[in-house]
Amino acid sequence: MNYTLLCDFYELTMSNGYFLAGRGQRITYFDLYFREVPDGGGFAIAAGLEQAISYIENLRFTEEDIAFLRGKGVFAPEFLDYLAGFRFTGDIFAVPEGTPVFPNEPVMIVRAPAIEAQLIETFLLLTLNHQSLIATKANRIVRAAQGRTVTEFGSRRAQGADAALNGARAAYIAGCGGTACTLAEMLYGVPASGTMAHSWVQMFDSEYEAFAAYCRAYPRGAVLLVDTYNVLKSGVPNAIRAFRDVLDPLGCRPLGIRLDSGDITYLSAAARQMLDDAGYSDCKIVASNALDEHLIRDLISQGARVDLFGVGERLITAKSNPVFGGVYKLAAVEDASGAIVPKIKVSENVSKITTPHFKKVYRLYDRETGQAEADYICLHDETVDERKPLEIFDPDFIWKRKTLTEFTARELLVPVFRQGKSVRRRPELKEIRDYCRAEIGTLWPTVTRFENPHNYYVDLSPALWRVKQDLLKASTTEK
Repeated sequence: MNYTLLCDFYELTMSNGYFLAGRGQRITYFDLYFREVPDGGGFAIAAGLEQAISYIENLRFTEEDIAFLRGKGVFAPEFLDYLAGFRFTGDIFAVPEGTPVFPNEPVMIVRAPAIEAQLIETFLLLTLNHQSLIATKANRIVRAAQGRTVTEFGSRRAQGADAALNGARAAYIAGCGGTACTLAEMLYGVPASGTMAHSWVQMFDSEYEAFAAYCRAYPRGAVLLVDTYNVLKSGVPNAIRAFRDVLDPLGCRPLGIRLDSGDITYLSAAARQMLDDAGYSDCKIVASNALDEHLIRDLISQGARVDLFGVGERLITAKSNPVFGGVYKLAAVEDASGAIVPKIKVSENVSKITTPHFKKVYRLYDRETGQAEADYICLHDETVDERKPLEIFDPDFIWKRKTLTEFTARELLVPVFRQGKSVRRRPELKEIRDYCRAEIGTLWPTVTRFENPHNYYVDLSPALWRVKQDLLKASTTEK
């Protein structure tokens, strides 16, 4: 599908205005970042970069697009002629997918002519906001499961086809073991699997007959849904009977049973005992039914005997906090000589005051433990000297500080586009997933906890701080 016009209309009207004012080719710098971690968490996970890259590579205005815009009657003919030959020619820097990220630090920086930078804003925000939101939520659920497999079950509750597919992708990056969405495996390689619905059981004259038929159809992949009628009186006993009558003679073992309702803690413990007594201690118990990280954590703490969780609507919609809140703000422009002129947006709402200039972001790791200690935002031409102590301030509590001595520094933002050409090696999805798991492993437990997480240090360099303060002071005299 052509997504070129999937943009806010004002991106086009501003671009037309830039063109008429002779500013359309002026080089600009835009930061894409977010202000708050969903669900009050300590960190978020960046995702959606691959879809952003594909969008920009294929960004073209078709004859139909131009004809539609001409019909609006508000665009200059010369501007429409320009759009007919439009190609992205700028530079983009972004954190790799799967990177843990924190509020108010650039996740992506776009350096491009004003029209180009403006036209891609909407799609960049929608893809990075959506997948980062789902990845962040999915990882909370995965961590709550404490090593038990979590499968994404949310396609039927997702807000549209793209949300289902890209949500499954983001959930896999964040640690889910697979998805119920078949197309997600074909397109992205996310392992797809499934069991049965209650309709399967109801289709047969008896629950036992339904189970036996399923075992005959899938002797090496039988997972039976045991709560259509009565879990302990009929569901589990009929499952055990089908295992004995159908699978045992074939030399096959059952994969599991699934609970989709009721008191999961009580039912799973009782079902576990029944399966163990019948000789099926290797038969897994799967639980589903409107789960999230809090319910999963409660089930485990209460002694639920669940081996695998299927999580649907509360994951794929990030139901508890369904907006990521990423923004795209102008940080600088270049003048006629090529010098970078920093720009700032000022607001009475302090959280909406932007950080100006063309920037880079370092992540600082303790050299001995490998744990992430802080992120450090500085001017694009600054470097961090690992041989010198570095004093870091807490962004929300500036009297809180720590001095890093034995540390290593890694630049987070890597080149993605140079002069309109993709320059980034595109990793396989599993590689992104492994990277995500490893990077989360560098965060201290105080940062990853669900309630009252530690405020991770994200600080500005003194030089960048001075630029920001100077612009804030100057803004008081603006007319």
